[in-house]
Amino acid sequence: TPSSSAACAAAPPRSRMLPSWKAAVARLHAHRAAFNGGSAISDSAYVCARRVLSASDLCRMSLTRGHAACVHAAAQSGSLKALVVGTSAAVALSGMATDGPERNPATCSRALPPPPVPGPVRLGLIQMQVSGSSKEANWQMAADKIGEAAANGAKIVMLPECWNSPYDSKQFPQWAEEVPAVGGQIDPALHPSVHALRSAAVTHSVFLVGGSIPERHGDKVYNTCVVIDPDGQIVCKHRKMHLFDISVPGGITFRESETLSGGDSLSLFDTPWGRVGLGICYDIRFPQLAMLLRDAGAHLLCYPGAFNLTTGPAHWELLSRARAVDNQVFVATPSPARDTSAGYQAWGHSSVVSPWGKLVATTEHAPAIVYADVDLAETTKIRAQIPVGFQKRDDLYEVKWRS
Repeated sequence: TPSSSAACAAAPPRSRMLPSWKAAVARLHAHRAAFNGGSAISDSAYVCARRVLSASDLCRMSLTRGHAACVHAAAQSGSLKALVVGTSAAVALSGMATDGPERNPATCSRALPPPPVPGPVRLGLIQMQVSGSSKEANWQMAADKIGEAAANGAKIVMLPECWNSPYDSKQFPQWAEEVPAVGGQIDPALHPSVHALRSAAVTHSVFLVGGSIPERHGDKVYNTCVVIDPDGQIVCKHRKMHLFDISVPGGITFRESETLSGGDSLSLFDTPWGRVGLGICYDIRFPQLAMLLRDAGAHLLCYPGAFNLTTGPAHWELLSRARAVDNQVFVATPSPARDTSAGYQAWGHSSVVSPWGKLVATTEHAPAIVYADVDLAETTKIRAQIPVGFQKRDDLYEVKWRS
């Protein structure tokens, strides 16, 4: 066991820790002065605050007067336990929202509004059989299943990865088509698959997460998801960021990078029931991306995917539950149905996982629609009960968006 002097020597000097806390301490002083007749925050309360809350969290929250009261009534006692409880109460009251806009980590230049107040919604995950020979057949199959999901009450409907084409890196270029930007015009001749998505979303008045399709942009091809709102607008576009290049001896070798390029956007969209973050398949293996989406206000993460018979049994559910628990979010993973005649066979098992890591809904590998009635407000409750978002040691480490 190391001596106490050795432990102290390993800790950063107080003088090195103070600069990053100046803004947080100033905010604590200002709020406490407002509630306690101008008295300064005590040294013990400051130490508690430094241990529990990061400077970036405090500065970002811009606590309202009511929420600040929860924190400062606890801070007055100088008790670490009381401060944790008070902070949790503030989080529960505020729903992690801010008085003003947060900085959008996707661009580091424009502002995100506060996330919508999370609430109950029915999700519909379409595990469809994909034709490897006809886009038209896939358009019709998707339209039929979207209509069925909507008729059964789903308000956010999700398609799987590569719902309009075979999952084959060599075939991606020949199946690729243009995909408009967010808010862009959809031309049926140039964007036939996106046009099919738009028609279904408008007809059935749903938010439609369009799985993914091969996108051609100049001389590059991407694996791209678009989200269409009930008014027919493209509200989000995500290009698969991490390309699926793996080689498992005795299992599978696949290299998306032979024909695909990686995307570079942090992708989120808002619904009346909460904020949704997007990834595609292999993106789920990177916890850093999920952390950034959670920090940007996501209540639900959606990963259209197509794991295979090697990685699916081992990791599909495990990764979904890990991302859900790590970030205290719901996770939805729509997959294609398995085609035993195809060169690449999907694992299936489309699923929804809760922020507690519970498997809410799933299926096997055959064609199906998975329904899940979820209350996205559960994220707020769990974040208040186990406030890991406030307990991060930003003075020691950080995950930062650089694009």
